[in-house]
Amino acid sequence: MTDPEQPESPSSALPYDTETIVHVMRHGEVHNPRGILYGRLPGFSLSVNGRSQAGAVARSLADHDVTLVVASPLQRAQETAGPIAARHELAVRTDDNLIEAGNTFEGLRVSVGDGALRKPRHWWKLRDPFTPSWGEPYLQIAHRMLAAVNKARVEAAGHEAVLVSHQLPVWTLRRFLEGKRLWHDPRARQCSLASLTSLVYQGDTLIDIVYSEPAGASDPRVTGA
Repeated sequence: MTDPEQPESPSSALPYDTETIVHVMRHGEVHNPRGILYGRLPGFSLSVNGRSQAGAVARSLADHDVTLVVASPLQRAQETAGPIAARHELAVRTDDNLIEAGNTFEGLRVSVGDGALRKPRHWWKLRDPFTPSWGEPYLQIAHRMLAAVNKARVEAAGHEAVLVSHQLPVWTLRRFLEGKRLWHDPRARQCSLASLTSLVYQGDTLIDIVYSEPAGASDPRVTGA
């Protein structure tokens, strides 16, 4: 696997025979009865199903050598990280680099054929799907996510770390590491609720990316999950 240029390097090189796994996790299902794009808005907690998903992932990682659990500052990520940290008698750390992507449609309904996307006054925001024009640049998302991964990888060297983030940041990170273009069709993301995108390192070299769904699959086309 190619090792793309990284925006921030670890403070010291790790021996090549040191295997470290950084599990980058999407949070569980959120209680969102209005179906809005909540983005970075406060007050959005896990649903009953979301708490069950978080518990399922915690059980799946119970026998893993997890020594570090870090989460986005948003409530849904913190609540998802809690059961995993508790299983390993760890505190949940917070890293702002794991936060949800900024989005100008925050607080609105954005399903296709519904809400904000039907109103011409919002169409100018869709003028550039490559940056994108409606939110935080993809490259900026990739760089900050990779900074969080590199920091965790060094701290958990020789063990495993779990970083809880959000769908778009996790998927953008994966595409960046795989050397793919960052703009994409959101309906085709392989990043189900409470899924793990596990980055396997030998020393400082990324050797594999393993995707898994310990809490089951979810539809990436569903807005407000």
